[in-house]
Amino acid sequence: MTATTSVPTRIDHATAQLPEIADPLKVAPKDARSLSKLFFEQLAILEEGTPEYQYARNTLIEMNMTLVRYAAGRFRNRGSGEMEDVVQVGMIGLIKAIDRFELSREVEFTSFAVPYIVGEIKRFFRDTSWAVHVPRRLQEARVELARATEELRSRLGRTPTVGELAELMNLSQDEVIEARLAANGYNSSSLDAAINSDETGEAALADFIGTEDAAMELIEDFHALAPLLAELDERDRQIIHMRFVEELTQAQIGEHLGCSQMHVSRLLSRTLARLREGMLTTN
Repeated sequence: MTATTSVPTRIDHATAQLPEIADPLKVAPKDARSLSKLFFEQLAILEEGTPEYQYARNTLIEMNMTLVRYAAGRFRNRGSGEMEDVVQVGMIGLIKAIDRFELSREVEFTSFAVPYIVGEIKRFFRDTSWAVHVPRRLQEARVELARATEELRSRLGRTPTVGELAELMNLSQDEVIEARLAANGYNSSSLDAAINSDETGEAALADFIGTEDAAMELIEDFHALAPLLAELDERDRQIIHMRFVEELTQAQIGEHLGCSQMHVSRLLSRTLARLREGMLTTN
């Protein structure tokens, strides 16, 4: 970034008069470094909450935004959200650095601020980038896996095997496979995402995955059936249990109850008809 605004390089310490900077965003980085020191000197003696204090603080923020954009550029290929979102998160780190910096540390503000900025950006990616939550160790393993894969691909001229990755990363093959599976949770696609093909034309991703689960209807039926079973007398519930849970024949049920198979058949038919009617009424 080049400087397009001339800035004063002297300041009146006695009266705490800060230089007027028309557009702090256009101050060149090398000028921002020297000016920041002057502004921090005044920030330390100005009363917090005064217009002068706010001017000094806001100017420091705007003059040092190049630090944020520099740090954000290192995450350009992470593939999560817009770069402007990353810059906004980095600004939080810059503001924290300005509020905590002291000239007595005898370090350049840039050296002090960059870790704050990068830390906020990394926290943003850690908290928002994963479409599916996975343990921290697997998130870290994904990064190591990506580096190892790229290193071996450059060295071997081909995609490395699991065994080769495990040896380089000093992990077991199972751990490498686990890291690969966890990496699938980093990005996700919307079920409404459009897919174009010669065979199907334009369709949504949801059209190609998932099917209707018949068991869901069974669950609904079981919930509707439970109160109807509770209304039956003890003998009818016992017959239903022996027939459909214990899977006894009608003859075996008759022997257990001390009645004929024909009588069991009539009782079972009557009970099932009652339950069926109750189910139809409920639905």
